[in-house]
Amino acid sequence: MRRLEGKVALVTGCAGERGLGRGIATRLAAEGADLIITDVSSLGTAVVPAKPTSGWRGLESLAEEIRSAGRNVVVSLLDVRSAEQIQEVLHRSLAEFGRLDIFVNNAAAPPGADRVLTVELTEDAWDTVLDTNLKGPFLCARAAARLMLEHEIAGRIINIASDRAKVASPKLAAYCASKFGLIGFTQSLALELAPAGITVNAVCPGAVDSERLDYLGRQSDGSYDPVLRAREVDTRSAQNPTGRLTTPADVAEVVAFLASDGAAYITGQAINVTGGAVMH
Repeated sequence: MRRLEGKVALVTGCAGERGLGRGIATRLAAEGADLIITDVSSLGTAVVPAKPTSGWRGLESLAEEIRSAGRNVVVSLLDVRSAEQIQEVLHRSLAEFGRLDIFVNNAAAPPGADRVLTVELTEDAWDTVLDTNLKGPFLCARAAARLMLEHEIAGRIINIASDRAKVASPKLAAYCASKFGLIGFTQSLALELAPAGITVNAVCPGAVDSERLDYLGRQSDGSYDPVLRAREVDTRSAQNPTGRLTTPADVAEVVAFLASDGAAYITGQAINVTGGAVMH
């Protein structure tokens, strides 16, 4: 029996071909959930634009995969920094499915001008990361919690954090601040919603070999070198106890469990999916 039969899940940040959003959405669909999939644009915000030859069409391609699995799906554009847009998407969820059981905060700011030393970090770069990675999940979780409380749904709110929410790194001040903050927010909201049977948890993946790591191939002149990216990925893989990076499937499996009835007594947790690289 599929664990999420009859459930409705909303996942943000789903347009990437190799990203966590796609992996999580397809895993929840395989467990029986109907989906609302969103991103800030139909193709997402990749560091390096996808090659036209790949055939990937972002949210529409993902929707086709979900439908082929026999599940219903709604596609919506959503900027998680906009409370108004979030409310519109939730209204559409109610109109289409009559309920919302699972909300996965996966959208995050792409690596960019924030990946510098703090003394070189601009206020605009800081704001972009914090607004997307921390304010966005707050706005989304607040709206989802209100809906679940109003309709007396013992729902699941799952925030995708990072191993950098546990251990900081240089040149990641804004990113680390946003993800550390997300863990604190997760814990506080979990305590508030526990009496209603709503759980709130975070998943902390290690580096995922997705579009988000394409910044590793950026050269000083702004050009992109796939060989440089591959070399950096190999180096990071060798540093992990398992000898590889995290995959979307690794993360999606944990999300599916947290979304299920089997995790009803688990809340306020920040679960590492790092291959042993982080153990606290």
